[in-house]
Amino acid sequence: MMPVAELDPAKLSEWLSIAADVLDGASAQFIAGHRAESAVAKKGDDFATEVDLAIERRVVAELQRLTGIGVHGEEFGGEPLDSELVWVLDPIDGTFNYAAGSPMAAMLLGLLWRGEPVLGLTWLPFVGQRFTSLVGTPVRCNGEQLEPLQPSALAESIVGVGTFNIDSRGYFPGRYRSAVLENLSRVCSRMRMHGATGIDLAYVAAGILGGAISFGHHVWDHAAGVALVRAAGGIVTDLEGQPWTPASRSALAGAPGVHEQMLALVRAAGSRKDYR
Repeated sequence: MMPVAELDPAKLSEWLSIAADVLDGASAQFIAGHRAESAVAKKGDDFATEVDLAIERRVVAELQRLTGIGVHGEEFGGEPLDSELVWVLDPIDGTFNYAAGSPMAAMLLGLLWRGEPVLGLTWLPFVGQRFTSLVGTPVRCNGEQLEPLQPSALAESIVGVGTFNIDSRGYFPGRYRSAVLENLSRVCSRMRMHGATGIDLAYVAAGILGGAISFGHHVWDHAAGVALVRAAGGIVTDLEGQPWTPASRSALAGAPGVHEQMLALVRAAGSRKDYR
């Protein structure tokens, strides 16, 4: 992997262009595989399709060849996340949606530099949206510059929420999640469950959603979206209010003002340990 002392904006821009071309090249394969059946069983009721595996192989090979930077993918792992530079890839975000035929599925690609997301790409091939961010510059959708996020209120916001099982006893038990969402539902304008964390985060960056909450811990679900939200002027922490890092067990994203209100309502639900 290429050693980097400090980031070169011109090099970052070059890598963003290369990454966009790579995802564009994989989009036809993504679209053609819609409604793909499960190929690999994973933890719980999760699974990967053959398209997940094929797209990851393709994107990893091309990114490594064209940028010299290693890739950490959802399906095959790869480059260590603590590397100075590492691409983080989710070949299909919203696999259940994808297999069922829903258009709410995406390809997610982020670049971490010393653990900080500096590039973010979120591709929604079925709805024709391509979100990109480069640290220090505005977020773009299909090449068009988006307006930065402005301070807003939760009462005026739609909030994206993740799926869950009320009887789950995981790190964030189902009943804790329900309590958090109950608190949010009392204040926000509307709640939406898209079933794809990366889409929720991209829509926060675009100002479509005022905020989003993810109870998941997978870095490939979050890296691209965190880069997008922060580039747009939003805030991303974990559910305890600490800045998001690749090791975070959750993500809470929002526009200025909205994030603070959401975090207060999360804290009002108490400790996750009280719900076990």
